[in-house]
Amino acid sequence: MRDVSDELTVGTRLARAQRGDEAAFAELTEPYRRELQLHCYRILGSLQDAEDLLQETMLAAWRGLERFEGRSSLRAWLYTIATNRCLNALREGSRRPQPVASPRSSGQPVSERFAEISWLEPYPDLLLEGIADAGPGPEARYEAKESIALAFVSGLQHLAPRQRAVLVLRDVLGFHADEVSEMLGSSPASVNSALQRARALLESRVPVQRERLAVPLTGSERQLVDRFAEAFERDDIDAIVALLTDDAIVSMPPEPEWHQGRGAVAEFLRSRRHTRKGPWRFVATAANGQPAYAYYLQSGGQWVRSGLFVLGVRGDGIASITRFRDDGLLGRFGVPQTLGDSEPV
Repeated sequence: MRDVSDELTVGTRLARAQRGDEAAFAELTEPYRRELQLHCYRILGSLQDAEDLLQETMLAAWRGLERFEGRSSLRAWLYTIATNRCLNALREGSRRPQPVASPRSSGQPVSERFAEISWLEPYPDLLLEGIADAGPGPEARYEAKESIALAFVSGLQHLAPRQRAVLVLRDVLGFHADEVSEMLGSSPASVNSALQRARALLESRVPVQRERLAVPLTGSERQLVDRFAEAFERDDIDAIVALLTDDAIVSMPPEPEWHQGRGAVAEFLRSRRHTRKGPWRFVATAANGQPAYAYYLQSGGQWVRSGLFVLGVRGDGIASITRFRDDGLLGRFGVPQTLGDSEPV
């Protein structure tokens, strides 16, 4: 429960901010910046776009603060701005799942739910710190860690923008239908209808049994991912494949190519080994609440950061490997740009 003195402090800061005090505005909004950026990421699937939309949200909030009447909480008001900014960006960008090549599979049936999202980017766990303190509302259906998992965020991108926003606001953040209808300028009935369609579509694309969605690893699972990294560093493809589930998937956004099944993955890894120059090294990190490894390739006498593997883990092995190239985002993961030969991994 919020202390009365805290309420008075917020009220005083709000009054100062509405009179043009930028420092007071920063003090009011700073506690919400990380969760708002994560909200934008869930809807957009891109860390870079989420960072841009957060800045747009804060600028719009500053410009419109005089019109904030306090009928909702400041947090809900900021979420209203962020959500509508994201929806506008989606309408302007017309982002939809792109047609992809068929996977190279071991003959097992493949669902459309694994279609690649070309703009998908990983989200550093370093940016999740402190967000859990906000806590989801009472109507949330997903745990905080589940709703940041790569499979979950990827699944969201297959929903229509409005469905995406409604599901995140209701089932992830736990806002009431009346609150969401006011945020989106619609009726509660319209919100509930969109939510039901969104739930059905998402559940068809993110089956819970496929992999554990971003929950703390058990001791045996931690050993599993450590052995995976060690096998990759040795280029021991047989050992890598032995750690996979039968239906494991390898994907590489934004490339459309992806592979499902141990046989297909083994064939892909052997073909890539011949095109990659030299060995590589791995440094442990975390993305989307999941184990991840930054990988380094040799160049000019040093190890240069080149990309990121994000792993989906299931009880019987590694269920997914998603590879991202280093396009400048990996600096946010707290891993160095280069490694010395003697530097510990």
